[in-house]
Amino acid sequence: MGEFLEHNCGLVVAHTLHDAYAMIQDLQHRGRDAAGIAAIGDRRIDVMKWIGPVKAVALSSLEDIFPSSNYHTYMAHVRYKTKGSEMDLLRSAHPQTIGGIEEYYGSHVIIRDCDFAAVHNGQVEEKYFSSIDKSLLRTACDTEALLHYFARHGEFQFLHDIPGSYTIALAQKERAGVMVLRDRTGIKPGVLGEKDGKAVIASEDIALRKNGAVLKRNLVPGSVYYLTPTGVAQRRQVVEPALSYCFFEHNYLGHRDSITNGVSINELRMILGEIAAEECCPEGIDVVTWVPNSPEAAADVFAEKIGKIVTSVFYKLDEVRSFMEPSQEKRDVAIEENLFLLPRMRERLKGKRVAVIDDSTVRGTVIKRVQQLLYTEVGVAEAFVINYTPPIGIIGADGIARGCMFGVNMPADKTNFIARGRTQEEISREVGIQVRYISLEGMLKGFQRAGIPPQHLCTYCIGGKHPF
Repeated sequence: MGEFLEHNCGLVVAHTLHDAYAMIQDLQHRGRDAAGIAAIGDRRIDVMKWIGPVKAVALSSLEDIFPSSNYHTYMAHVRYKTKGSEMDLLRSAHPQTIGGIEEYYGSHVIIRDCDFAAVHNGQVEEKYFSSIDKSLLRTACDTEALLHYFARHGEFQFLHDIPGSYTIALAQKERAGVMVLRDRTGIKPGVLGEKDGKAVIASEDIALRKNGAVLKRNLVPGSVYYLTPTGVAQRRQVVEPALSYCFFEHNYLGHRDSITNGVSINELRMILGEIAAEECCPEGIDVVTWVPNSPEAAADVFAEKIGKIVTSVFYKLDEVRSFMEPSQEKRDVAIEENLFLLPRMRERLKGKRVAVIDDSTVRGTVIKRVQQLLYTEVGVAEAFVINYTPPIGIIGADGIARGCMFGVNMPADKTNFIARGRTQEEISREVGIQVRYISLEGMLKGFQRAGIPPQHLCTYCIGGKHPF
């Protein structure tokens, strides 16, 4: 079977094709390299997956492929590519399926009359699938293995035996409706809403609110939700929650307008910006700006805290996240072809001392581009990149190299972490620009102020304990 794919992604469960399509499009920031939809009817599951963003396939085409009279529920998914060829990407895209008749058409595949289908946000290690016959698996996607685990053991043993990390929606031809499971730790987000009197589920509430749905609550960790064909949601608690929310969902992955795990992402980033100003601000800063787009709220408060007005300095051609590219070469190209300096800034920044607020420095790709723009193209006096996330991928106090095995593309043994084995000064020399990080204590204080106790966070990638 080989090594499982790491990924970041988003999912939606809705009761009309239009809602599923619109909602998953509003989760495009969670994945743009592949998308897919499963249409569920009475003893019928049909699937289409395609390479590219949601809009690569028109809604009108999907309406022809999935006539509304045949189906009552839809599961949709977006994901980032992390490794493998385009064919690997298409096979590993969600929904993952068991059974059905596959028809491949290059950039997309249609799978008719599946026995099972699943869409998943998170990542589960291979060690949890020892009871699965590996010869049944056709991909290196952990979601396919999870689907086989569910097919063999059912949802209760699934939640008991696999502690994390997943929010997963599952459909079975022989059972009416859709099941949604959120693991006991709640590492990956998930919310329940209501649209036109029917239950809907998404990775983030932004997908619900932007499409006329009302947010009801976060999915309760350790629970299974049964969504009936008529749109009723029934919850059953299977295991007790042992909360370990991913802090990176709030600092970087989530949409700035989302409310994740009961906390406004925008408000939290503002709090972290204030703490960064208290802990990390150099003397004599003339200009405060940010790397588009996540840190804007933090930069606003950082600037206010030191008596400055935040200034927009950079722009991106689109919202592609270089962080998620599968190789360093592609990450370099992605940022060089996407991040630029606003023309009017060249004269205004020359000879100035500039503070650039960023969410995190993982591999150093972005800040090397910032260094090039500010020093080579402008000629600033001095520039500082100030992160409201502590160093990621360090060696923990226990001697274990950190990374993420829970759904973010930061594997401990394969990511070129800029902070690993380096002091702050050594990192700065490596990238050619002063780099400063908020302290772990400062970040945790920020989450506490926002409403999430530090003991409810997964901080493994920045030196904390394993979440389960």
